[in-house]
Amino acid sequence: MQLKPTRKVIIDTDPGIDDAVAILLALKSAEFDVIGITTVAGNIGIATTTRNAGRILALEGRVDVPVIAGAAGPLSRKCFDTADIHGNDGLGGVAFPDALSQPVAGDAVTWLRDTLRAAETGSIDILALGPLTNIARLVTEYPEAAGRIGRVIAMGGAVHEPGNIGPRAEFNIAADPEAAEIVFGAGLDMTLIPLDVTRKVRATRDDTAMLQASDVPAAVASGALIDAYFQSTTGGESRPLHDPCVMLLALDEELFGCETLKLAVDTGTTRDAGALTVSEDGAAVSVALKVESAAVLKLLYARLKAE
Repeated sequence: MQLKPTRKVIIDTDPGIDDAVAILLALKSAEFDVIGITTVAGNIGIATTTRNAGRILALEGRVDVPVIAGAAGPLSRKCFDTADIHGNDGLGGVAFPDALSQPVAGDAVTWLRDTLRAAETGSIDILALGPLTNIARLVTEYPEAAGRIGRVIAMGGAVHEPGNIGPRAEFNIAADPEAAEIVFGAGLDMTLIPLDVTRKVRATRDDTAMLQASDVPAAVASGALIDAYFQSTTGGESRPLHDPCVMLLALDEELFGCETLKLAVDTGTTRDAGALTVSEDGAAVSVALKVESAAVLKLLYARLKAE
């Protein structure tokens, strides 16, 4: 594929096994100028997600990318506990070095506001891998700064697929349905990548062995992370790579098929909280519904193994 022009991106994330693979992919891709990582509670608590962001950056020797802690919980709900999937450290027990620098003092939403205000309108994209709490707060508290975002690409939701945290609800949206409703309705240039696509992008044991046979740290770590995913979840001979799809779509959108859908978010208190429904009353969002699975996996593995 032909390299796209470099884009400034902020990664909003709750690392997380597949978040870590996605972040490593971004750091290994020249198309992304990663100018910051903002963290949110999700897969695990905010102290751990923030520490993990620093540890992932340390693996690549990146001291130039600031980490800024964000929301410690949803706008109005309790956090989920997914330690059974991601491990008590959030990274499946995979060894990462200690962070090379401390998180930036202050709050992610304030940092996002200041960073967006200082940049040319539309010049910074947000790659969102977790609950949308930080972005919802930015939209609510500083709408003029949110309006300066170039594009938001987010992993979340299930449209025609069953959920993974409830019958119809996917984790990232169910973790903070009110935040998702705010962000969907904010009029941002937004693309959502739901389980309908991410469940088709699957790594096998052969893939993890291939990655770990590399002498490139990002590939070795990614192979170990996906292996940890095999240990903690059931699902046959492969595992879905949810969050890397965000970076992969940003790298080569032609490998995905998107449609504009009007989506309503269930903000109730049942197990369907966070479920998405296509409705005339919903907010218009570009949604990825198709993917060339083999091609995106080839791109992912090539980038992770590149010297």
